[in-house]
Amino acid sequence: MTLTEWLLVAALLLGLPGLALLWSAFSRKQAPILRGFLGTVLLVLGLSLAGLAGLLRNYLWLLEDQPVATVSIRQIAAQSYLATLTPEGAESTEYPLSGDQWQLDAQVIRWHLPAALAGLAPVYRLERLSGRYNEPAQELRAERSVHDLRQDWDFWQFRQRYLSNLPIADAHWGSAAYLPMINGARFTVLINPRGGLVAKPADAHSEALLREAGW
Repeated sequence: MTLTEWLLVAALLLGLPGLALLWSAFSRKQAPILRGFLGTVLLVLGLSLAGLAGLLRNYLWLLEDQPVATVSIRQIAAQSYLATLTPEGAESTEYPLSGDQWQLDAQVIRWHLPAALAGLAPVYRLERLSGRYNEPAQELRAERSVHDLRQDWDFWQFRQRYLSNLPIADAHWGSAAYLPMINGARFTVLINPRGGLVAKPADAHSEALLREAGW
């Protein structure tokens, strides 16, 4: 069991007897003050441990990277690929990409600490999936491939219009992650607690391909 689970068990072991003592204090004539005092103490301790467990759960959650999407690569020609993007909790879509690397861009809302500890999940919006070249000179003259991933509903406009005076979130944050396009490789994209995107191989095979490519 984790520390959070132990704290919840302890909260129940203290809180339930506390409720029982409080109930008996009101229903019995024998030592109602003592029963009420002990019941109140146990109930307060139980609620405190439950609150600590919830705070710890959210704090540990803040320290962990959260998955955003997976990207699978299939080569169809020299510097020409098909990338299958699977956003977390959504369906997969295939996009043609040109270049040597794929890049995923997103806008991220980083909640301020009180809102984050209250359990608010991070909010992000995938912006674009694009191909990029190893050589900047080729980037200037070669074929570009950029795909718009934005949805119709825009939380950032809502936040700027209605929540701009509330110190709950930072909407001015953008991040991107990129890795080389390798035939047969599969990558995981995560968002870290600081609001940055992180890309890494999704399996041992992809990790080996990445090492062979010199990354």
